[in-house]
Amino acid sequence: MNDEENGWSQSAPAWIESQGSEGDFSREFVLDPAIDTLMAGRRFDQALDVGCGEGRFCRRMRTRYGIASVTGIDPTEPLLAAARTRDPQGTYLKADAEALPFPDQSFDLVVSYLSLIDIPDLPQAISEMARVLRPKGTLLIANLNSFITACGGTAWVKDGAGRKQFVRVDRYLEDHADWQAWRGIRILNHHRPMSRYMTLLLAAGLQLVRFEEPPAIGGPPPAREAYNRVPYAHLMEWTKP
Repeated sequence: MNDEENGWSQSAPAWIESQGSEGDFSREFVLDPAIDTLMAGRRFDQALDVGCGEGRFCRRMRTRYGIASVTGIDPTEPLLAAARTRDPQGTYLKADAEALPFPDQSFDLVVSYLSLIDIPDLPQAISEMARVLRPKGTLLIANLNSFITACGGTAWVKDGAGRKQFVRVDRYLEDHADWQAWRGIRILNHHRPMSRYMTLLLAAGLQLVRFEEPPAIGGPPPAREAYNRVPYAHLMEWTKP
């Protein structure tokens, strides 16, 4: 499936606008602070962002974490064009996660920042990320929790006044893809149960060294309260022995 079929090309302008300079709520107030803590005092020489989009996290890795060589890949040309415009000195390549155009053991840090849910062939993508990772290298994954992707945008059940009551979970064990639409964005997201991610990562020979479900630590109070009631993202760090 190409980016025309999954909605990303058509949704690129709205996506870029939604991210701004700091990213959306889950990036700015949940995942970025947790990653900042994880990266503190650590050194990486060559990093790869798989599904870099408009390049926000590539820029962050270089400017905030001091990684000299950062490469971003994405299959969506309008997002790559935005990344190159904002970061003319950066390296942004059109490529699929399932066929990374790099030799074995090219990077000591590989990042998948909320991109696994966009990748159709998850086993091949994980195999490729493990392949290009150096021994003792780090695979950093930020992903949506599977109990959220099971029902996507319909997860929250609201009362007659629109207040969020609880989250509904359905078809959890079934791999499936659903269209999600918000703020002019309409894209196809893939659901897998958590066990599927873990099984594939372990089968790729990787070792889990960190798992977090970080809380929201800022942002508008209603959004922060709703997120912390049902935190929908997690952060995993894997290493290659």
